[in-house]
Amino acid sequence: MDAVRVALLREVLVGTEWLGATRRFAGALRGSVVSHGGGLLLVGTPEYEPWHLAAHLVDEAAWSGTPELAPTLVRHDARPSDPAHLAVGLGRLEAARRGETLLVVSPEVPAPPLLERVSDARRAGATVLSLGPGEGELPAMAHEALAVPDGSELDLDTVQHLVSAAAGENALPTPRGRRRFRDRVARLAEHLTAPPPARW
Repeated sequence: MDAVRVALLREVLVGTEWLGATRRFAGALRGSVVSHGGGLLLVGTPEYEPWHLAAHLVDEAAWSGTPELAPTLVRHDARPSDPAHLAVGLGRLEAARRGETLLVVSPEVPAPPLLERVSDARRAGATVLSLGPGEGELPAMAHEALAVPDGSELDLDTVQHLVSAAAGENALPTPRGRRRFRDRVARLAEHLTAPPPARW
C-alpha cells in the first residue's frame, strides 16, 4: 500500500477510533526505538511472519531519517543459508536486552513457546509491544498493545500499513535542519536591520 492509498484510507477512517489508535501505537513504537536506541526486533508466529511490515518500516526509516525504525525480522524457521536479513532466528529473542524494543505481530493468540521468549525478553529489560487479537497473555505482558480483534472493520495487514506510515511521518525534524532555518532567518534579519554602507 503506497502513501496515496494510506491517505485515502485515513480519509475513510475519519471519525473512527482507528486513526488515533494507530497513531498512538506508532508514537509508542517510534518513541521506544528512538529514545532507547537499542534496536527494533520484529517477530510473528510460525504461521505468520510480518515480513511486509518489516519492509514498510525499512522504507519509513529511510524516508523519515529515523534509522532506528528499521527492524530486525526474527523468524521461526530461519536457516543460516537464508539471506542475512532473513537469517535471524528465535535465539535473537534470548539475547534481547535493556534498550531494545520487541514488536510482536500475530493474528491469533501466540503459542506458549513464543510467549515464554517474549516474557524472558521483557524480564531482560526489552520494551515489548503487541499488535494482534488483544486477548491472552501477550497484551498483558506488553508495555503497549494495539488490539485488532477478529471481525474488526480493519484486518491486521491494513492496521500494519497505518502503523508503519504513522511511525515514519511522526518523526520530528532533526535539530540540524531547524538550526539551519533559524540561521537563515537570523542572517536575513541582520541584513535587513544593518545600517546602509557608508558612501564616500
